[in-house]
Amino acid sequence: QVQLVEDGGGLVQAGGSLRLSCAASGRTFSTYVMGWFRQAPGKEREFLVHISRSGDSPYYTDSVKGRFTISRDNAKNTVYLEMSSLKPEDTAVYYCKARFGMDIWGKGTLVTVSS
Repeated sequence: QVQLVEDGGGLVQAGGSLRLSCAASGRTFSTYVMGWFRQAPGKEREFLVHISRSGDSPYYTDSVKGRFTISRDNAKNTVYLEMSSLKPEDTAVYYCKARFGMDIWGKGTLVTVSS
């Protein structure tokens, strides 16, 4: 069964940067469409970005476009989320998701942006 483990969250000041990673188990990572989502306290889970199996044509939601960058390394079974110019409103638990006919979620990593 596929498992996803996020890492890289933490506390950062506004304007700072963080790099999240999501490592997947299994041998068919390259067949998964991968995405990042987040859920802020008291809010619904929000889509941020997804990336194709080959790493082409990522699609970003407007709120993170130009600040966040997704990438993947299929040889390492890992997808990354580079976050820059962080704002306090980016504070949330960040989740990765794998899609391959079904959706698998990681348990999330907390990002806290202080003002």
